[in-house]
Amino acid sequence: MEAYATRPTETRNDAPRLAARWLGRVSYDRGLAFQRDAAARAAAGGDGSESLLLLEHEAVYTLGRNASRDDVLWTADRLEALAIDLRESDRGGKVTYHGPGQLVGYPILRLEAGRRDVKRYVHDLEEVLIRTLAELGVASTRSDRRERVTSVWVGNAKIAAIGIHVARWVTTHGFALNVTDEPLAAFAGIVPCGITDGGVTSIERETGRAPGYQELIDKLLPHFEAIFGRVVSYEL
Repeated sequence: MEAYATRPTETRNDAPRLAARWLGRVSYDRGLAFQRDAAARAAAGGDGSESLLLLEHEAVYTLGRNASRDDVLWTADRLEALAIDLRESDRGGKVTYHGPGQLVGYPILRLEAGRRDVKRYVHDLEEVLIRTLAELGVASTRSDRRERVTSVWVGNAKIAAIGIHVARWVTTHGFALNVTDEPLAAFAGIVPCGITDGGVTSIERETGRAPGYQELIDKLLPHFEAIFGRVVSYEL
């Protein structure tokens, strides 16, 4: 795996402003609508036009650009009985799950000159999550296995998935971090990210306690600000 510096970017007084917003629990379709609106603002430019959308999704399996319906193991009838939606997505990667008990983050950034490197962008997202988890007592890492790129692991269990889309250097989609044990059972219905020889875990499983979303966001935002060199404001 290509190496990148992991020290924080110095956040200058004239650094770009970014608004982080907590959206609560929303459907996947509504989350896409929020992303499209935010991406249009970011593409138009101007200070303060970037966003970090933070939310919890209703239960959904999403098929990335490299996924197929065969990656979903449960039948359509079972998905309906469990109230799990199925959606195609323009993000990278294969199939994953979003649902209650996860913190989902959609950074809508305009990657500036010098940061127009998709691998570096993913690496930086991973770094934000790794540092946030460390504050909560969870030692996590990237994997150097080719089939396990763009994710965060605790041993042989994935704790966070990352899938992104970049168009004209404006980013959409992002990360899903397992906070409670609630989402873990749903991963049995898919081949998550195409990986057949690893498990899934959560902050609650690793520490015995699930932090509240606001506590988690309070820990995550300073790392996001430092790694990406933004001045972050936060609104509920």
